[in-house]
Amino acid sequence: MSIAMPGAPAGRWTRRPVPLASALFAAAVCFASIPATRAAEAMSAAGEVPAAAAPTLGAHTLLGQEDGYGANPAVTAPIDTQASGSSFLVFNAGHASNTDPPTDNKGNAWSPLGAPVVYHGYDGAYDLKAYTALGGHGGAGHVVSIVKNGNSSGELTLPFIEVRNAAVIADSAEVYADAAPQVSSGSVTTTGPAVLVALWWGDGFYLQQTAVPDNGFTVADEFLDLPPNSAVQCVVAYRQVAAAGTWRVSWTQAPAQGAILWLIALQAQGGDGIFANGFE
Repeated sequence: MSIAMPGAPAGRWTRRPVPLASALFAAAVCFASIPATRAAEAMSAAGEVPAAAAPTLGAHTLLGQEDGYGANPAVTAPIDTQASGSSFLVFNAGHASNTDPPTDNKGNAWSPLGAPVVYHGYDGAYDLKAYTALGGHGGAGHVVSIVKNGNSSGELTLPFIEVRNAAVIADSAEVYADAAPQVSSGSVTTTGPAVLVALWWGDGFYLQQTAVPDNGFTVADEFLDLPPNSAVQCVVAYRQVAAAGTWRVSWTQAPAQGAILWLIALQAQGGDGIFANGFE
């Protein structure tokens, strides 16, 4: 988070019935004699419905702006996303006065994910806002923009994450952990294959820090070595899971600081849908 520097500004997400014998024979012949890529067609002809493709992490990027020097609007680097079949997450961390939602160049409608989370220790000046575009549109050169309608040059950290073959948020959890060497997220439950997206947002006055996830999560993007006038620190991590279960992640961090921790499970289908289990 931000610190005040001498001489610088105060700084700081069709079934078709067929006879059983004919179906079994047709399926056996098809699976034995055609490539795997046509197996779904054979299953459909035999009256079976092929499973949906499992969700996977797609393209992603993270924009980090220094306080007092941030461009307006804040615009991510372009990434190449799927034309269809993906869902997207965006976060806006920085000055609470920058209230405009994100937009993109693919015509997606962005919905808030929960309420803004206010950072501790800054008199309400900074918050974190999460947004989703489920079953969205993508393509080459995909960018997200946020107009900074409150503090035009203020710090802003903006992760933009694609999850392919995902249509619903099966579960999500947001917790604000107290300062400790290790902090833990809330838990989320999946009903089948899913991508779990975890975000760590430290609230300390530090320019350099570390935050490492456990439980099989892999870091996708991070912004931990901050510029001289500071910015909002962030790590994005993910895990792909193949089956139903309940999941959480802990972060080993140094220095110890409070942290806003998000964990979001995205699936192709199933679960009770967005906000089904609320926020922890």
